[in-house]
Amino acid sequence: MLELWGVLVIVIFCPLLGALPLIAWITQTLTGRQLAEVGTGNIGVSAAFYHGGTFVGILAVLSEAAKGIAAVLIARAYFPDGSAWELVALIALVIGRYSMGRGAGTTNVVWGFTVHDPLAAGFIFLVTGVSFTILRDRRLAKYVVLIMVPIIVGILHMEDQFLILAAAGLAALLAWIYKQIPDDLNLPPQDAKPDSQAVLQFLRGDQSILSLDDELDAAVVGNKAAKLSQIKRWGYPVPKGWVLMPYEDPQQLINFLQPSELCPLVVRSSAIGEDSEQASGAGQYETVLNVTTKEGLENAIAKVQASYNEPLAVQYRRDRNVTDTAIAVLVQQQVQSVYSGVAFSRDPMTQEQDAVVIEALPGSAVQVVSGRVTPEQYRAFVVDTENLALIQLEGQGRVPAALIKQVAYLARRLEDRYHGVPQDIEWSYDGQTLWVLQTRPISTLLPIWTRKIAAEVIPGLIRPLTWSINRPLTCGVWGAIFALVLGEKAVGLNFNETATLHYSHAYFNATLLGQIFRRMGLPPESLEFLTRGEKLSKPPLNSTLENLPGLLRLLMRELWLEREFKRDYRKHFSPGLSRLSSESPEELDPPQLLARIDYILDLLHHATFYSIMAPLSAAMRQAIFKVKDSKLDNSLTPEVAALRSLQELAAKAKQQFPRFKPNTVFEEMSQSDSGQAILAEFEQLLQRYGYLSEVGTDIAVPTWKEEPQAVKQLLVQFMQGDEPPRRQERQGKRNKGFVQRRVDLKGRVTEVYSQLLAHLRWSFVALEQIWLNSSLLSETGDIFFLEFAEIRRMIEGIDTDLVEQLPEIIKLRRSQLAEHAQINPVPLLVYGNTAPALPLRIAPLSPDHTLQGIPASPGQVVGRVKVLRNLQSIPDIDKEIILVVPYTDSGWAPLLVRAGGLISEAGGRLSHGAILAREYGIPAIMDVRNATWILQDGQKVRIDGTRGIVEISNDLRPE
Repeated sequence: MLELWGVLVIVIFCPLLGALPLIAWITQTLTGRQLAEVGTGNIGVSAAFYHGGTFVGILAVLSEAAKGIAAVLIARAYFPDGSAWELVALIALVIGRYSMGRGAGTTNVVWGFTVHDPLAAGFIFLVTGVSFTILRDRRLAKYVVLIMVPIIVGILHMEDQFLILAAAGLAALLAWIYKQIPDDLNLPPQDAKPDSQAVLQFLRGDQSILSLDDELDAAVVGNKAAKLSQIKRWGYPVPKGWVLMPYEDPQQLINFLQPSELCPLVVRSSAIGEDSEQASGAGQYETVLNVTTKEGLENAIAKVQASYNEPLAVQYRRDRNVTDTAIAVLVQQQVQSVYSGVAFSRDPMTQEQDAVVIEALPGSAVQVVSGRVTPEQYRAFVVDTENLALIQLEGQGRVPAALIKQVAYLARRLEDRYHGVPQDIEWSYDGQTLWVLQTRPISTLLPIWTRKIAAEVIPGLIRPLTWSINRPLTCGVWGAIFALVLGEKAVGLNFNETATLHYSHAYFNATLLGQIFRRMGLPPESLEFLTRGEKLSKPPLNSTLENLPGLLRLLMRELWLEREFKRDYRKHFSPGLSRLSSESPEELDPPQLLARIDYILDLLHHATFYSIMAPLSAAMRQAIFKVKDSKLDNSLTPEVAALRSLQELAAKAKQQFPRFKPNTVFEEMSQSDSGQAILAEFEQLLQRYGYLSEVGTDIAVPTWKEEPQAVKQLLVQFMQGDEPPRRQERQGKRNKGFVQRRVDLKGRVTEVYSQLLAHLRWSFVALEQIWLNSSLLSETGDIFFLEFAEIRRMIEGIDTDLVEQLPEIIKLRRSQLAEHAQINPVPLLVYGNTAPALPLRIAPLSPDHTLQGIPASPGQVVGRVKVLRNLQSIPDIDKEIILVVPYTDSGWAPLLVRAGGLISEAGGRLSHGAILAREYGIPAIMDVRNATWILQDGQKVRIDGTRGIVEISNDLRPE
């Protein structure tokens, strides 16, 4: 009974004890200042030292120490000494301290834990004291303490699991609180009470003089200094430099440095927010060269600091919504330049993807960036920075070509270091060393738009109607998934900017997705994963822990995905598909068709979530459990099931018609009862799988039901006996493992999603026919050049002007699509929100070049290339053909399985083409960039589906 009372006292009294605002009372009584209204608003020990002085700070420490000790003694009154309940009491105290007392509770825990277990506290203080003294990093020291608490307790009390759990809970609670509240030690020490400045300076962990050899924080010293310190630690040549932090007294740095005529210094700005992705700040702040005396250094520092408040600089920040903060000063040894200039890792004007633009002159780089002298311009086309492959150099002048090439490699490698973000680099060459003076993002080339992933999700040329429907569906569902994980971190992100159209092709916003990934705690190379398909490293443990609540929410949705789909299938999809199949859209008038379309879109909103989550879930499970593709059964995938049904029908037809003419076999079958039965089964198959199309996600593309010619050709081919080898059936029952269930779910989701899109298409086709009959539209396919909002306004009759402008609108959009259809290849990346008007130059590859892609289906084969960019004209395909396609959606299945090998510009191991290729033993390689442009009809190639390599040799020329 005593222990029960103890639990109640701890749960009720300790939070109230923590909430007592003793520090606020002490500070207000002795100084008249209210801590809640100054500084960070925290009511803590640091705030008491900062705003109240040393005496107030000491009293604050004593008051909080007394609270922590009191909480431990309260627990001891009801439980044995050293029990886990003492730590539970501290947890309750800290909860009250944070939620009601507006403080972190660090001092409470330190003193309370010392009384609770002096031996463990001694070990922890020893380790953290050493780390803080050596590293002088208070943040590191705090987290070392939190990690050490459960470890030391676990070592000393291995038998007491409750105690270890309580220690871990206490550490986790403090870590979470540290992330929620600002740190008073980040406030400028010189603004603190004079008698407290020395203490605060020590606790901040500040070194007396910061240099570029240190690891610098951009939030404190600005991006320019932080980046230079970073690339210097990466091993790039950066002139020696020192950093004067905002509000720091410059006298110590001035006394330390010895400028002279032989060793001049340059004083530069490093404003917080300068050289960022939002604003470069170029030319807004002062740079002072040739500083040769201490007096000159003092004046130069003052001049640079004053430039932060110049009216033009203030207006520049306001125009770009950059918050006014502070400016750090960077002092560096001045390079005695022979040649200098700037380099753009991507052309900011023409946006040519392989071009590095270099502006250079003999002498100092300042004359180039000042704009007072016209520099020499050079362009270098770099295709491989790892192997130093530069294929072309444009421009001649006084700067040696070898140096220009070296600068080009430097620019592209720094871009790679910053995960593909284009860089604006200031450089200087002293006759021996190529120095980096500055690097910053080219803000005009952001965001970066990528075809990676988008080329598989929604490939090909996209018409306005398709995009006006797909974009809000896709962006909305992705936004909901990201918001689920990010929670409050999603504030400020515009998920409607996730995707856009360039050249009538879909692109994803790699910059935005990279920001989202980083907020989710994923590795910084997420951008390269999106733009180049690079592998992701494991995310840092601390970022994973920070995002643990959101990741757990996503995990729970993943675990319940199948159950939720079955529920929605019973509740929404099954009755919805039955209703849609039972009514004929050709018999409906425009308002009824609009109601039908709205109904389908509502179902699609639910289905889109599963169409995104099911493939992601299957891929994640397969990667985690390392299940080989060959161990998975894709028989529930619609195109696989359709081909198997077609093969069975072909076998039956061949028994009935062992001798037939391929060109007239359908006419022959129509003349007999047995043949008519086969034709009836074929019609049933088309009814069953007629929703499949060349591009399942594009409603502008006809379905198998509408254009069955490719399916008929494949049936005849199967009847001729030229049947692709079926995968060997597994022995026994199908594997219903953890991964296989998700693969099965993916197949069922694909079927539902594809059927809904087909019904949506057929509804618009019916509406188009009505408007063709009334001469509102003039040509088949016109409706797909309208946006859905425009169609709605026309049906509702609220926009009469639109009807008059309709012919011109459709004509313009048709011509634009035709123009974009001539662009080949479509750029993988687009920099900035405005794509270049002209096709970009892409370096041609030599005939003996080896192309690399993602290995999708094992095996080797040699054959002749057949480039097929769409299904408008269906060629004769046999096992001698290596089919080269831009993508592989479900509707391509009848062609893919007839080929000897497959090369696709887009896709991965789980895309439609890869699955079919494995099912039928066809070597396949996906994600071969620009394959339909580089490879030519008749060219002989050798593909290795195991290694993902396409070989083209000099003797394998097009015929």
